[in-house]
Amino acid sequence: MPGLTSAAGVVGFLSEPEPELQVFALKVLNEEIDSLWTEVAGSVGDIEALYEDPSFPERELAALVAAKVYYNLQEYNESMIFALGAGKLFDIDHEGEFEDTIISKCVDTYIALSGNVPANNTNQLPPQLTTAFSSNANGASSISASLASPTTPFSQSTLPSKSLLSRQDSTTTFDPAQQVGGNANLPGALPASVASQASVQKQLYAIIDELFERCFLGGSYRQVIGIAVEARRLDVLRRAIMRATEDEKKQRKGEDGGLIRGQELMEYVLEICMNVVQERGLRNELLRLVLDLLNDIPSPDYFSIAKCIVYLNEHSMASDMLVQLVNKGDPKSTAIAYQIAFDLYDNSTQEFLRKVREELPKAPEPTPAPSADAQDRMQEEAAEPKESDPLLKGSDDGTGISASATEGDKDQKDQAVSSEAQKVFESIRTILTGTKTIELDLEFLFRSNRADMAILNKVRDSVEARNSIYHTAVTLATAFMHAGTTNDSFFRQNLEWLGKAVNWSKFTATAALGVIHRGNLGQGQKLLEPYLPKDQIAGANPSSAYSQGGSLYALGLIYANHETFALDLIREHFKKATEEVVQHGGALGLGVAGMATGDESIYEDLKAVLWSDSALNGEAVGIAMGLIMLGTGDIKALEDMIQYAHETQHEKIVRGLALGMALIMYGRQEGADELVNGLLEDPDPILRYGGIQTLALAYCGTGSNKAVRKLLHTAVSDVSDDVRRIAVMSLGFILFRKPSSVPRMVELLSESYNPHVRYGAAMALGISCAGTGLDEAIDLLEPMIKDPTDFVRQGALISLSMIMIQQNEAMNPKVGTIRKTLLKAIGDRHEDAMTKFGSAIALGVIDAGGRNCTISLQTQTGNLNMSGIVGMAVFTQYWYWFPLTHFLSLSFAPTAIVGLDQDLEVPSFKFYSATRPSLFDYPPEQEAKQEDAPEKVKTAVLSTTAQAKRRAQKKEKQQRRESMDIDQTPTTPKTANMDDKMDTDDTAPKAEEGQEGEKVDGEKKDGEAAPETAKKRMEKEKVGYYLENMSRVLPAQRKFISFPDGRYQPVKKPTGGVILLTDTTPSEPKSLLELKAKKTVKPAAAPATLQDRVNEALGQQEASGQESGGAAEAAGVLTAVDEGGEGEEDAEVPREFDYFTDEEGGGEE
Repeated sequence: MPGLTSAAGVVGFLSEPEPELQVFALKVLNEEIDSLWTEVAGSVGDIEALYEDPSFPERELAALVAAKVYYNLQEYNESMIFALGAGKLFDIDHEGEFEDTIISKCVDTYIALSGNVPANNTNQLPPQLTTAFSSNANGASSISASLASPTTPFSQSTLPSKSLLSRQDSTTTFDPAQQVGGNANLPGALPASVASQASVQKQLYAIIDELFERCFLGGSYRQVIGIAVEARRLDVLRRAIMRATEDEKKQRKGEDGGLIRGQELMEYVLEICMNVVQERGLRNELLRLVLDLLNDIPSPDYFSIAKCIVYLNEHSMASDMLVQLVNKGDPKSTAIAYQIAFDLYDNSTQEFLRKVREELPKAPEPTPAPSADAQDRMQEEAAEPKESDPLLKGSDDGTGISASATEGDKDQKDQAVSSEAQKVFESIRTILTGTKTIELDLEFLFRSNRADMAILNKVRDSVEARNSIYHTAVTLATAFMHAGTTNDSFFRQNLEWLGKAVNWSKFTATAALGVIHRGNLGQGQKLLEPYLPKDQIAGANPSSAYSQGGSLYALGLIYANHETFALDLIREHFKKATEEVVQHGGALGLGVAGMATGDESIYEDLKAVLWSDSALNGEAVGIAMGLIMLGTGDIKALEDMIQYAHETQHEKIVRGLALGMALIMYGRQEGADELVNGLLEDPDPILRYGGIQTLALAYCGTGSNKAVRKLLHTAVSDVSDDVRRIAVMSLGFILFRKPSSVPRMVELLSESYNPHVRYGAAMALGISCAGTGLDEAIDLLEPMIKDPTDFVRQGALISLSMIMIQQNEAMNPKVGTIRKTLLKAIGDRHEDAMTKFGSAIALGVIDAGGRNCTISLQTQTGNLNMSGIVGMAVFTQYWYWFPLTHFLSLSFAPTAIVGLDQDLEVPSFKFYSATRPSLFDYPPEQEAKQEDAPEKVKTAVLSTTAQAKRRAQKKEKQQRRESMDIDQTPTTPKTANMDDKMDTDDTAPKAEEGQEGEKVDGEKKDGEAAPETAKKRMEKEKVGYYLENMSRVLPAQRKFISFPDGRYQPVKKPTGGVILLTDTTPSEPKSLLELKAKKTVKPAAAPATLQDRVNEALGQQEASGQESGGAAEAAGVLTAVDEGGEGEEDAEVPREFDYFTDEEGGGEE
């Protein structure tokens, strides 16, 4: 039948009484609707009437035609409803724009209908904060506060219509509890017919099920999982994973081998949970589902299980899994248990690890054979348990379990464990304390240290040491460059320079020893013995309070996030201290060492000092309270801190408490919203500053759109520069898992008229793009190096070093230029002090840990790096207090692969990197150039002088020719000779100028051609080389690593850090790497006077040379009591006036 040109006649049949004519008209229109819909649109009411007539034989056909008409009218809701009414006539297998659009609309509607979010109270604050913020609709604490909000200037009562915060949250979804009216204004709202007609919903679910089945047949399981996650349909998610496993079984038909498809889908769900899902409640539900599915698999992926367990904070499941693996008894299961223990330490809090250690079986202590009386007595005690019995057992075996029933179960479990299994459990317990990981990191950093001392010497010589800011800058650069390497030789070789440290410079220098020796668990206390506070003896000269406080801070940094005896030692000194400086250092040390322990007793000790209302130690105590309660969301602590922040008059205390509250809400996401809203509406800008920090730490690494919108709004609306600065900077914490999105987001902010906003943009780039070498971020930061404001230049230099850390010319050609820029800034006499300070820190950061560390805010397995994030957050407060700069060392992560065998020893073997050696090689060291003689300035030459020189040269050459024995040819015209000579004379200076020009151009060309030369050199290299165990492997290099060695094979895909290896030939002898980091350190004796201490330190330097450590030799200098003011040299007392007593006379006339 030829195509119709008009639908007028066919449409007329729809009004005929005969059903046959009506059916004929619908069939014709169905085929030609795409070209005739404009004429049919006027009669769509008649088509709808046919669909609604129950006696009409082709109702589904009428519905299909009506759906196509509405589709062409772009009324997609109505089109979908009629398409669903068409039943089987709507063929989803038919390819076409109409079918694709309707299917897409069906999926959106399915997601909206299924989006019934259950109330999740686990992530919210249990009660409301009683002391502060009863929020109204706008989140303000009162109506007056909302009318005069600091984030809505000019007393606007409502936000402008174009404000991001005035728009409805895009994350709002359909609420099934409000079927029609309540959702009318929501995006994606459903028509009333879908919500009310059960038949339409039934058909919708049938379409979706058919769509899922088609995906299953095509192997497109991930599409089903994506829809199920968005619709919060965990039953569909489980069905998809189980169906994938069943289909794989059918395809293999009983063949041997593990089922891969189901595990791949679970890894895909895990990736979605960590990187896509922003709501914590939904994420926990998905993780629990994945955990159940993994446990149902005969040979599950234990590493994925461990990842879920850590995020869900299920310590009992972790200990049960470790016990299950150890009880299997085979070497591979033991290696997997060890690997999981290492992963747990990297990803968990101290409180979680302590609970896991307590729940592991312990061997009963060997006791002599008891007598008959003793046996009777033991039976009586067992029959009549006392309340103290579990405590006694806990103190004997270290488990600390207080419940008698639990203790009895553990005793039965302990008795059933073999001696070999007990050794394994003891090893796991050692791993969970972190001792093994810390020792291996220390060994790697010690033996691979490539710190360039020439850079430090140049920094030291370029700045004036008597200026405290410059002395602190050199100290910080030294600490970062040697972080974790135990190499403190710079202090030993520069004792005279070190002696110029006074007051807080001395505090910072002493604390720098903690950064350098971080992880030196065996020698840490002995190293700092000369500096630690001691009981004063009558007649003895007291040591400097600044070195005492710095030593407690250093002790906390050495044992950071490692709950050991050091925590009790610092606490003891902190409680005894009466000096505010010592309390300041002790509070910081307590916070770092006891991070996330949730210890109530330590918190009470800190609170007692806080109530003394001292501004000096109050700031440190506020931060320490937050570190102890890190991530707990403790409501009582928050109420105490909010109340005191409103009562105190000291800004430093308020600032410390604001950061402490942010730390308590670390990772709480929606649970922190009430606190954030209250703080942001506070009239005090310091508390609003804390509200932004709380938002950043609560949503760190989530990429939350809601948090980003609030930060951007505050960055352009708050009246306080400090709040605007931290708002922009906090974007780096939210988005560090998506570094490529940050440059585009802060591009306009980096050009703001406000220098604080520009500084925040620079730091946001550094925080989010650390270690990536991202070109877009560098392009934004390079112009900021020449910013007219000094602190903006400072932030740009620090951020560039964070981005360029562990980058070489092959990875990023700009790294050489940036290094030269940093050295140039530190040596420029006309540069401001703040810029020089930032340049010195940047030089330390870019070579952190002897060029073996990167800055990492997430762990090797992709979880949040708690200590790294906290360290970076506190580091940003160096703006107010320089000693807090040391916290950045908590973000340094060694980049190594350390293979361990099943005996937890380091075997000597090689693994393979499928790259060219120079691609991930160390950057070249700074060339130690000698002092160049001053260049001679080229003298200006007048034209008359040049002519005189040419005449003299002409005369001299003529005389030489006449004196030669060779006969001259007289026929040569003099003009020709003149021309030749003139040409020669002219070309000589030109040649010289050309050579000089070539030198200048050559320097430029060398700089420009250096990357090309490196590329050519790299192209000539052979691809692939072998690396020794415990070698430096950058994050970008891991994907090229393999283990071709037949003997040692990893138990999991190499992710960096500690990798457990299975020994395929355990009977053969093995060679081990010699560990070099363990060495004894002798503390220095404390002399009586300042001069004696300096002389003794210098004498030790000459006598022992390299034998003793720099920390010991520096003790005599740093522990000396400052006799002068800050930055002053010792000088004679001025004698301007003479004083006489009454006995000596009345004075001179």
